[in-house]
Amino acid sequence: MSINVGIVDQRVRKLAQDLATEFETRLNIKNDEVKQRSTAFVFLVVKTVLDLPDEEALDCLTEGGNDFGVDAVHIGDVEDSEFTVTLFQGKYKKDLAGSSNFPQGGVEKVIQAIRYLFDPDAIITTNPQLTTRIEEIRSLVRDGHIPRVRIVLCNNGLKWSETAQQLIDSEGLTDDQIGWEHINHDDIVRLMQAARQVDDTLRLSGKAIVEDLDYCRVLIGKIPVREIEVLFNRHGDLLLERNVRRFLGLQGNRVNQAIDYTLRTEAERENFYFYNNGITLLCRKFTYNALQGENFQVRVEGLQIINGGQTCKTIQATLAALAGADAGMEKAFVLVRLYQLPSDSADLIRSITYATNSQNPVDLRDLRSNDPKQKNLETAILDMGYTYHRHRSEASLKSNDISSAIAAVAVLSVWRERPQQGKFFGREHFGKLYDLIFSDDLNATQVVIATLLFRFAENKRRRPPEGSPDFVPYASCFLAMLMGRFLLKDLNISLSQLDHRKFTDAKAKLDQNIENYFSQAVASIDEAIKRLYCDQAPSLQRLAATFRRGDLLVELARGERVK
Repeated sequence: MSINVGIVDQRVRKLAQDLATEFETRLNIKNDEVKQRSTAFVFLVVKTVLDLPDEEALDCLTEGGNDFGVDAVHIGDVEDSEFTVTLFQGKYKKDLAGSSNFPQGGVEKVIQAIRYLFDPDAIITTNPQLTTRIEEIRSLVRDGHIPRVRIVLCNNGLKWSETAQQLIDSEGLTDDQIGWEHINHDDIVRLMQAARQVDDTLRLSGKAIVEDLDYCRVLIGKIPVREIEVLFNRHGDLLLERNVRRFLGLQGNRVNQAIDYTLRTEAERENFYFYNNGITLLCRKFTYNALQGENFQVRVEGLQIINGGQTCKTIQATLAALAGADAGMEKAFVLVRLYQLPSDSADLIRSITYATNSQNPVDLRDLRSNDPKQKNLETAILDMGYTYHRHRSEASLKSNDISSAIAAVAVLSVWRERPQQGKFFGREHFGKLYDLIFSDDLNATQVVIATLLFRFAENKRRRPPEGSPDFVPYASCFLAMLMGRFLLKDLNISLSQLDHRKFTDAKAKLDQNIENYFSQAVASIDEAIKRLYCDQAPSLQRLAATFRRGDLLVELARGERVK
C-alpha cells in the first residue's frame, strides 16, 4: 500500500463517519459501511477537484439506484450560451494495493449515460437526486445552451485500460464538447496538500529588465514554453495555490483552444509571445547573475503563479500531446513578470491578483475580501453573535457562520428580489453584481436575516416535506424572497428600517413563524405557476426553466396586486 492510498483511505473512513447522517437523509444510505465509504470517496473527489464547500459538494451527490453510473453531478453557470456539466463516477476498493484499473464496466455505464442524460426527449428513470439535476440540464439544453461535459472517473487505483479507451474513442466521445479525466489517490493527495514552498530556477531567454521598487523587486523577461512545461511537470498545481482560476481544460474554452492551436501550428509558434498576455509570478526572493547581459538563470524561492495558470497548464498539456512533433518550438516564448514581495504583504498580493485576474469574475470572492464593505460586515456581524467569513475556508461552517458567498446569494435573492440571478449568476456575484448586492446601505442585520431565510429554504429544497409540489427542489431563492416579504410585513417595517435596532424582534419573529412563511411562499408560487401554465402541470424541465427566468416574478407580482 502506497502512502497516498493510506492517506486517502484514512480521510475516507473519517468522512464516512462524520457524514453518515447526511448520507442517510439525503441518499438513504444507512448501515452499509462499504456504500458509505464509497460515497465518502466520491464526496472527497468532488470537494477537492471542484474546490467546493462541504454543503455544495453534498448537493452534487446522486449516488443510489437508477443512477446510470453517475455518482455526482455539478452544473456550472451559463457563460456565452455554454455551461459545464461535471459528471463523477467513483470506484473505491477495499483492497488498498492501488493496482487495479478503473473498471471497463464503469466506463460503459458513463457512455450510456451521455447518450440519454443530455437528450431532452429521452425517457429515462433515475433516482430523485439525479432526476432533479438532469432535468435542470435538459431545460438549459432546450433553451439553446450548449453543455460542455467533463467526465471525472475516480478510483484508488490505476486509470482505465487501453481497451476502455478504445471504447471511448470508437463512440466519438472525445471531441471538443466532452473531456475525460482520471483522478486517483495520488491526484487527490496532491490537490489536498497545503501550499508548500516551491523553489526552482527559471531559465530566461534574451534580455530582461530588473528594477527595485521600495521593498519590492520586479523582473520582466521572456521564457521558452519548453521551460514552462518542465516547470509544471516538476511541480504541478503547487505552483497555482494562489491562482484564483482553475485549469478549464481545452474543451469548450476558447482562450485555451487558441493557445493550443498556436502551439500546434508550426508557422504560428514564433508568434506565441505576441499573442499571449503573459504570466505573472510572485516569489519570496529571486537571485541571478547581474554580470550577464542576457539569458539569465534566475533562482527563485517561494514561487507562485497568480495569473497565467491557464496558459501554463495548456502549454503543458499541448506539448505533452505533441511529443516529437514540435519542430520550431524553440522559437515559442511567453512573457513573464516576476515580483519579489515582502512576506508581510498579503494585502498587496491579493490586490495584484485581483488586478491581473479581474477579466474573469469567477472566484473573485477572495479578491473582494479586503474591500471595506466586507471588513465592516465582518465586524458588525460578529457583534450580533455570528461569524462572517470574508475568505474561503477549508473548515466546515457552523450554524452561526456566514460565508460571503452565501450572503451574496441570500441578499440578492431576498432583498434585491432577483432570485433568478441569485441562483444562476454566481459568476457575477463578486463581479458585475457586487455593488448591487453589497450596496452602501446594506447592513449586518439584513445580511444575517437574509442568510437565515435562504438557509431554511435551501434545507427544504434538499429535503422537501412530504407532499410538496414538484417545484420545491428548484425554488429556494424564490421561496426565500417571498419569506422575506412576509417577515417585513409582519414587522410592519420597510427594508431600510431593518437594522441592528430591529434585529432581536426580527429574529424572534422569524423563529416563531418561519415554517408558516415557507408554507405561504409555497402556496404563492404554486398559484403563480398555475396561472402561468393555465392550470396545466408543467414538466420538471419546464419547472427548472421557469425558475431561471423573470416571468415568474411578473406572475407573483400580479398575484400580489390581486390580493
